[in-house]
Amino acid sequence: MTTYGTESDKKWWEQQWLDLLNSYRFKKRLERARRYAMEGNVLTIEFKEQKVIARVQGTEAEPYKISLWLDAFTDEDWQYIIETLSQRAIFSAKLLAGEMPPNIEEVFAANGLRLFPFTLQEIHSRCSCPDRANPCKHIGAVYYLLGDRFSEDPFLLFQLRGRTKQQIIAALREQRGNESGESGNDTGNEKVDDNRLHKPNFTPKIERFWQYDQQLDSGLVVIAPPPSSETILDVLGPLGSAALMQYFREVYSLVSQQAILDGLNRE
Repeated sequence: MTTYGTESDKKWWEQQWLDLLNSYRFKKRLERARRYAMEGNVLTIEFKEQKVIARVQGTEAEPYKISLWLDAFTDEDWQYIIETLSQRAIFSAKLLAGEMPPNIEEVFAANGLRLFPFTLQEIHSRCSCPDRANPCKHIGAVYYLLGDRFSEDPFLLFQLRGRTKQQIIAALREQRGNESGESGNDTGNEKVDDNRLHKPNFTPKIERFWQYDQQLDSGLVVIAPPPSSETILDVLGPLGSAALMQYFREVYSLVSQQAILDGLNRE
């Protein structure tokens, strides 16, 4: 069911898609397309690989056939995108949870790409109707309903660019696994002492996991602001009342400030 509420009701990626549509300069054609969408003329919308396939009932007895698609990224592009995503833990956490990070475009921009098209001209479309204008009202009606589809499943945007939700999650997990392996006990040609790895009396001390008694070289320690303004509280979402969330944010801020002071060895 399609709803057309206020902008505050919409998720940011849905609103960004509709803003792109509203930039179309032929407002009368846009209004007819919106009416088509609201009156149920769009019979079906399907995502087949990297295309949107739809059927829209027009003035003829037979519904018109519409296809929409974006320029897909190359395999090399996606490799760089996944690497960049894996370096931003909060992005990985949100995507693995099925949520679109609000500043996801930073990842694509860092690789000279863009997830959302800049203009409607970047969206390729075809309709079987006799109208030569593009987008026609049938294509426009599909545009409007796509906003709802993206709200329900933001991963469809990635699919139009060449990767499904399952492929992205699998690639992220593989990338994170590779990075973990590279930072582990990779000794190259050096022989690993099996007795050292399998000591029968070895018991890990969980309470000392974060403890390090040796003095660090100050030249190797860099205190820098995080790459994103989001915190773990943003990842977890609402944890109770607004007052409780405000308290958590104040505590988080104080702890963060104290951690920086401790890291700089200042009182």
